[in-house]
Amino acid sequence: MYLLSLIIILSYLVGSIPNSIIISKIVKGIDIRNYGSGNAGGTNVFRVMGWKYGMLTILLDALKGSVAVIFIARLHYGNIPFQNETPFDDFTLVQIIAGIAAVLGHIWTIFAGFRGGKGIATALGFLLTLITIDMLFALAVFILVVLITKYISLASILASISVPLILIVRENVFGVNIPGYNIILPFTIGIVCLIIFTHRKNVKRLIEGTEHQVNLFKKKN
Repeated sequence: MYLLSLIIILSYLVGSIPNSIIISKIVKGIDIRNYGSGNAGGTNVFRVMGWKYGMLTILLDALKGSVAVIFIARLHYGNIPFQNETPFDDFTLVQIIAGIAAVLGHIWTIFAGFRGGKGIATALGFLLTLITIDMLFALAVFILVVLITKYISLASILASISVPLILIVRENVFGVNIPGYNIILPFTIGIVCLIIFTHRKNVKRLIEGTEHQVNLFKKKN
């Protein structure tokens, strides 16, 4: 139990690294939470500082999820301290737990007064290691929606919703045998609900027509 607790804590701490705040402080000498939407995530960096720093923030946030799953989870050895009722082996289950901890750390970061981002990039980095093909399709949805609408928040929401839909279509329409499908599907639906919850203010602004669009290639001063 001690080792699993250590993995959860370390994954949470890695997920808590506030990349958007660090980058905005270094580059502009500002706290990104005082500008734009006030959110400490890649989308707000896009709005305030331009696409280059926005992409850098998103990539670093995604890396946090990958580091938790690929590296920190490898601290595990032996059996997990509870009955594994899932179709996954113990190590894969530990990876899932580590990934969730990283996402929670990103949303509620201990390093910035528990005011973090919305979890989409860290979830992407985490889930890419678990359901790679499905996440690549979801990434394509994200890019397409951004290019068409210039709403990153809308793209994030639709891309996250597309993940369980893609899983359902691949498993039930195309007959692809996705390992652990009956566990992964409700798990991804739970992640989607969390992401929609963290984007609730964006949803309100989208409905009201007041959500900010991004000019992807406009250079910020």
